[in-house]
Amino acid sequence: MALVEVQGTPKWKKLLSFVGPGFLVSVAYLDPGNLETDLQAGADYKYELLWIVLVGLTFALIIQSRSANLGVATGWKHLAEHCRIEYPKFVNYCLWILAEVAVIAADIPEGVMVRAGPNPKEILTGMFVPKLKDDRATTDAIALLGALVMPHNLFLHSALVISRKIPHSLDGIRTASKYFLIESGLALFIAFLINVSVVSVSGSVCSNPDLSSQDEAHCENISLKSAAFLLKNELGNWSSKLYAISLLASGQSSTVTGTYAGQYIMQGFLDLKMKLWLRNLLTRCIAIAPSLVACIIGGYSGAARLIIISSMILSFELPFALVPLLRFTSSKDKMGHFKNSLKVTLVSWFLGFCTIGINMYFLSTSLMGWMTSSQMPKFASILAGVVFFPMMMLYAALLTYLTLKTETSATGSPHLVTNNITTTSSIRTDGTGFGRESSPSANQRSLGNEVDVMVCK
Repeated sequence: MALVEVQGTPKWKKLLSFVGPGFLVSVAYLDPGNLETDLQAGADYKYELLWIVLVGLTFALIIQSRSANLGVATGWKHLAEHCRIEYPKFVNYCLWILAEVAVIAADIPEGVMVRAGPNPKEILTGMFVPKLKDDRATTDAIALLGALVMPHNLFLHSALVISRKIPHSLDGIRTASKYFLIESGLALFIAFLINVSVVSVSGSVCSNPDLSSQDEAHCENISLKSAAFLLKNELGNWSSKLYAISLLASGQSSTVTGTYAGQYIMQGFLDLKMKLWLRNLLTRCIAIAPSLVACIIGGYSGAARLIIISSMILSFELPFALVPLLRFTSSKDKMGHFKNSLKVTLVSWFLGFCTIGINMYFLSTSLMGWMTSSQMPKFASILAGVVFFPMMMLYAALLTYLTLKTETSATGSPHLVTNNITTTSSIRTDGTGFGRESSPSANQRSLGNEVDVMVCK
C-alpha cells in the first residue's frame, strides 16, 4: 500500500490524515493483561491504585509522543533501527532479545461496567492521592504500571508514523508532530477512561458488604474468567455478555499490535531481508509459542497468574526501550531542531528513573524475602542467590551503559534526514506548511508500505 500523503487541507481533515498510529498503539493499553491487572487492583484495593493509572497513562503520552517524534524528525528510521546503528552488536542483540521477551509477555493475555455505582469522591481521592499500604499493593502497582506502559509500544509507534508522507521541512515536521501528539492524546484519554472504569467497577463490586460468599471468593483471586461470573451475579446477565464481547475484541486488537511490534523489532534490530508474510509468521510464532506452552502446562489457574507475572515483566523491560528513546530524542545530532525541550527531558528522565528505582527496589526486596523465607531449603536459597544476583547486576550494568554511553556521531549519516533538513522556502507549499517533495527511494518506502490498511486509513 502506498504511503498516506498529507496535503494542504482544513485543520480537521488534516488531523484525520494523521489518525491511525496513536489509536493502534492505544489498543495495547486495553489488552486482556490490562483488564486482568485492573480487575485485580480494584478487587484488592478498591480505588487506591487509580493514581497509578493516571501517572502511567500520563507518562505513556509523554513517551509515546517522543517515539512518534523520533520517527517523524529523523526520517525513515524507527527506534529499533536507531538502536542497531548506535550500539555495538552484543548490546544490540541483548536489546533485541529483551524486546522480543516484551512482545511475548504482552502476548500471554491473548493466549489465555458501568452500573456498579462507584463513589465519585472516592475515585478522585484514589486518583490524586498516592498510597501503597503494603507489599501486595506494591506488587499490584508494578503489575498495573507494566500493563499500562508497554516497551514494545515505543518501538511500534516510531515505525507506524512513517506511514505518513511528511515533507522534511521545519514547518512540515513541526506540524506533523503536533497532530500526532493530539491524536495520541485523544486515543490515550479514551484508554484512560476505560482503565479507570474497569478498576472502579471491580472496586465497587468487590467492596459491596452484601457480597455472597461465592462472589467474595471470586474477588479474593479475581481473574478474567471469574470476573464474568462476578459481573453476572452482581450486575445482571447483560454485563457478562458485554464483558465477553469486549474481552474478545481486546484480545484480537492487541494481537494485531503485537504482530506489528514484533515485525518492526526483528526488522530493525537484525536488519533481516525476507518476505513480509514470512517475517510476520516468524515473529508471531516467536511471540505466541511460549504463551501457549505455559497455558497448556499450567492450565487456566496457571495462565491467570501468568498474566500478572507478564505485566511485571513488561514493567522491568520498560527501561531498555525507554532509555535509548530518551537518549535519541534528546540528541541534537539525531533530532536537530526537534530534540526534547529541557522541561520534557527532565520530566521524562525523572519518571523513567522512578520506574527503574521502583523495579530495582521491588526485585531486590522480593528476592531477599524469598531467599530468607523459612519455607525455602538452604540449598535452594543459595542456588537462587547464585542465579539471580548476577542477573540483577547485569540488569543494572546494562542500564548504566545505555544511560551513560557516549553518543555515536551522526555526522555524514545518510540515514538521518534532520542533518539535511530543508527550509519551508525551499519547497513549494500551499500555505499550510505542507509542500511537495521528491518521493523517497524504494527502500525507504518499503517500511511504510508494510503498514496494514487499518493503519493507513
